[in-house]
Amino acid sequence: MSPPLRLVAVNFRDPGHPEAGGAELHLEEILLEAVRRGHRVTLIASGFPGGARELEHRGMRVLRRGAWWNFNLIARRALRREFRDSPPDLVIEDINKAPCFTVGATPAPVAVVVPHLFGSTAFREAPWPVALYVVALERLIPFAYRGARFLAISDSTRDDLVARGVPAGHITVVPCGLDHDTYRPGFTPKSARPTVLYVGRLRRYKGVDWLIRVMPRLLARVPDAKLDVVGDGPDRPRLDAMLAKSGAAHAVEFLGFLSGAEKARRMREAWVVVQPSPKEGWGLTVVEAGACGTAVVAADSPGLRDSVRREVTGLLVPFGDDAALEQALVRVLTDAPLRERLARGGVEWASRFTWPDCAARSLEAMLAAVPGAGARDAAASGSRAGAAGGRRERREGAAPETVPAARRGDPHAETDT
Repeated sequence: MSPPLRLVAVNFRDPGHPEAGGAELHLEEILLEAVRRGHRVTLIASGFPGGARELEHRGMRVLRRGAWWNFNLIARRALRREFRDSPPDLVIEDINKAPCFTVGATPAPVAVVVPHLFGSTAFREAPWPVALYVVALERLIPFAYRGARFLAISDSTRDDLVARGVPAGHITVVPCGLDHDTYRPGFTPKSARPTVLYVGRLRRYKGVDWLIRVMPRLLARVPDAKLDVVGDGPDRPRLDAMLAKSGAAHAVEFLGFLSGAEKARRMREAWVVVQPSPKEGWGLTVVEAGACGTAVVAADSPGLRDSVRREVTGLLVPFGDDAALEQALVRVLTDAPLRERLARGGVEWASRFTWPDCAARSLEAMLAAVPGAGARDAAASGSRAGAAGGRRERREGAAPETVPAARRGDPHAETDT
């Protein structure tokens, strides 16, 4: 019988990182699918204060090396050193901060996961020297990963890669899945006040400042409206200062990090969920909102125009257009039949996305980079099924078994994917 495949994934953060977010959740689901099939999986990620240098997480080995600020510089060296004597069959690199250029570090082929690339949005977040550095690294991707297989999570990300020079035939698009146990319609009534909800990391490039800028205009037309903000991040002080000058502070509440169950409850209670980002990989929160039976208003930007169906699950408005965002919010908050129609559309749309389907299709797309992987994958899967003896697999999305428990991080902490 063919031996199982040895897979090594490289990502800035592992699932136990305090700031692990949607990109980490996405990669974790794919790697857990490989573990379920009987393959041997190692994840190399950056270290953080208090984090173990090596641990076991849900059947995969996790190695933490370097730190967030130098991981893309040392990842290639760590990969070469750790697997000098026993090269893997496949390296999976997740590019969601900056590329680590893992091609050639081992004899193994490389498959690349791309939630989204920053491009010019990097200048909204970072000082220009840092943003310029990130943009320069991203421009090298088509050349540094020539011949690699790419996995994109939306048509927008695929189109971005193609525009940069990656052959379309090397890219597979598989949208993200959804935790339907948590994000689902329920019996939670809508809030008495017209409530706008934002869920995500508070970073400059997320566009929350645009939403706060529009709040006084919204209150002039819907005086009892309120905005709840779920999440935290380094842009919070700037947003607080903006809010203090806006005259809308009485109608805005920052709720910080909340558990998945509490976020889902807030989504069900809200009248509309807003995602104002100028660029996303996919837009997981807007699909989660739809699954909870809540209408969406979002920027008509890459990723979000893939995850929001215009006039079916939500309204899309040009990024940065205050009047358009104001009008869309007023329209949803004051038109009950529209809200109900968008909510029904959101539930139907969200039902198409599951993590098992996403993980299986994503893994198979990347294993295509390995000669003969199909037979070894089938053999490993059969061996795993036999060894399991009918035992029930641990429920997907549950808390990790061996990661130090303090906090796994907000599922939307760093990126909404």
